[in-house]
Amino acid sequence: MADVFFGNPFRRLVWSPPVLREWHGSAAGSMDWIETSSSHLIKINVPGFGREEIKVQLEEGNVLSIRGEAKEETPKDAVWHVAERGKGEFAREVALPDHVRADQIKAQVENGVLTVVIPKEPIPAKPKPRSITVSSKL
Repeated sequence: MADVFFGNPFRRLVWSPPVLREWHGSAAGSMDWIETSSSHLIKINVPGFGREEIKVQLEEGNVLSIRGEAKEETPKDAVWHVAERGKGEFAREVALPDHVRADQIKAQVENGVLTVVIPKEPIPAKPKPRSITVSSKL
């Protein structure tokens, strides 16, 4: 009976631990957004991506677009046994708040983490309440 069961072509689906099943997500793209007094910091996991494979663009409407596509080639005669790392691509779009210095945005990738620094413009101080003198002529 065991030979019949273990000879079944679907046995991997039944007996394989979850780590061996195919996963269609991507390891890349998880994001943190941190705001400090002087800037916004966006950190995105990009394991295995080089700086040439990542595109950071500011689009209309103050939307920051971040895309990555790895150029990994698989030999034609290869047999996949496990596929958990995803397709080697990711895309994120972030609508930036007002009062940022879009012309000073910088991005750096190091140790599998993309860091985008978006400097903030100083927000003008709110006017203090005061009396305004009324005159007969302007």
